[in-house]
Amino acid sequence: MERSKPNFFARIANYFKEVKSELKKVVWPSLKKVRQNTLIVILYVLIVGLVIWALDMLFGWGMAFFINR
Repeated sequence: MERSKPNFFARIANYFKEVKSELKKVVWPSLKKVRQNTLIVILYVLIVGLVIWALDMLFGWGMAFFINR
């Protein structure tokens, strides 16, 4: 005997009930921790950007040296 699936709206309602239930389990970070992590991410992005820029300049100069030789 085959069980029938609940109708579309019942499945949607069940989905949102489960989402609400899972969100109650989330441990949200404090504002201090969010700021700290944001600054760390910005710092790392700047460092990686500078490294990529430096490598680009180095390889550009190297290519110019070999082309103009």
